[in-house]
Amino acid sequence: MSNIQPSPIPDFLYGTAWKDERTAGLTELAVRNGFRGIDTANQRRHYFEAGVGEGLAACYHAGVAKRGDLFLQTKFTYQQGQDHRLPYDPAASLTVQVSQSLTSSLEHLGTEYVDSFVLHGPALGYDWTPWDAEVWEAMVRERDAGRTRLLGVSNISQHQLQQMAKAHSEAPAFVQNRCFAHTAWDREIRLFCSEHRIIYQGFSLLTANAGVLRHPLIASFAADAKATPAQVVFAFARCVRILPLTGTTNAGHMKQDLANGEIRLPRELVDQIENLAVRG
Repeated sequence: MSNIQPSPIPDFLYGTAWKDERTAGLTELAVRNGFRGIDTANQRRHYFEAGVGEGLAACYHAGVAKRGDLFLQTKFTYQQGQDHRLPYDPAASLTVQVSQSLTSSLEHLGTEYVDSFVLHGPALGYDWTPWDAEVWEAMVRERDAGRTRLLGVSNISQHQLQQMAKAHSEAPAFVQNRCFAHTAWDREIRLFCSEHRIIYQGFSLLTANAGVLRHPLIASFAADAKATPAQVVFAFARCVRILPLTGTTNAGHMKQDLANGEIRLPRELVDQIENLAVRG
């Protein structure tokens, strides 16, 4: 690993899923507008990780940011979550696949290390399996080798997290889940994370909660604060210790989303939003 100083964990992540040929330009736009955390995955089915690298290279070349300014997060995805464009040998062991996937990610992103390497989701939907245990131990070895600073897991249930905690001495630094208002914004898993000093990353805060954005409680406060409903949701996330992701493709929305830190929510309003239980 080089002597580049690792970046601090940002308070907002820009998500690069579902952008395909627009990925490079949107990644560059996000960095130019102030994002310093970029989330991607080595899963060509939903991400174009090489495009993220192109956007980052353009930023470096233009002097917009240096590698050390940015927090880069990528993921290892099991074969069942991929299409035919695999970043590893499907016949290899899971341990080798993890190494090959990360090597490919480093090449895509033009870096010697990532700041966070995340298991994109457990192998099955109900238990933490021996496959997951092998992958996690392989990820720990990658961390120990200096190719990532931190580790995380995504799309995971509380039951699986509890099993994971019993099976491994190495806890994740991050849990990244889709965050629904009707589950009190994933309250049970957020509480587990708080108890275990894990940072909770929430994605789909807007797209999974369209009803919240239309709710009179949000609309009224947004109007009074001269803010957007999205800014109110992101300000709420900050108050309850959710590290949010946004994947907006609009430059104006990027600036607005990042400005959520200027909004101060009364504690009573935070409690009301947390208990809205509105379905998208």
